[in-house]
Amino acid sequence: MKAMDVVMTPIHREGHVFVAIFFAVSVGLFFVAEPLGWAGLLLTAWCLYFFRDPERVIPDEKGVLVSPADGTVCAVTEATPPAELDMGDDPVTRISIFLSVFNVHVNRTPAAGEITGVAYVPGKYLNAAATEASEENERQLIRMTTEDGYDIAYAQVAGLVARRILCDLEVGQDVERGARFGLIRFGSRTDIYLDKKLQPAVAVGQTMIGGETVIARKAPARRKSTKTAAK
Repeated sequence: MKAMDVVMTPIHREGHVFVAIFFAVSVGLFFVAEPLGWAGLLLTAWCLYFFRDPERVIPDEKGVLVSPADGTVCAVTEATPPAELDMGDDPVTRISIFLSVFNVHVNRTPAAGEITGVAYVPGKYLNAAATEASEENERQLIRMTTEDGYDIAYAQVAGLVARRILCDLEVGQDVERGARFGLIRFGSRTDIYLDKKLQPAVAVGQTMIGGETVIARKAPARRKSTKTAAK
């Protein structure tokens, strides 16, 4: 991203207070020692960068899910959906995305549809890249039925540095694909649990752009095996 693009990118509302505090402290530090003031301004610039909230081009392809977060795919595995969302005990595909402090942290809905479940689970603050973070860390869980009839879930997971999860979704709310719904600060993980009729469209190590990258699509129908009748 070019420097001018960063400057012109709006920031999430959660960042306004932080930027104001960082800037005020920086001004005060100039009266103590000029180098400290400049260091404070650098931190203020980083704060602006962290809370950036760029516009995204949402794909219009039917039947797909988009990534709920920016970051890097750190795992694609089979896992039981969160018990708090009452989705049963059968394992489904879970895709996990790790967000470093340099990624955009605004979360976006993977598909259009209706929110059918929301649950907050307190927990630990393990490294968000660790496998056990999905079950042990503080997390916000969301379940939804997409406009295509898929039953999916996704989770905002706190990390080693993250200490606050914001989620604006409520049960019964209708959402559009790629709509902003929350934010995790600072450094975190986002998981998405797929309907069994869907298959991953990404691989471990792949870079995600929230609201833009197609993360899953409908699995191809299985062909029925045919046997030649013996004469």
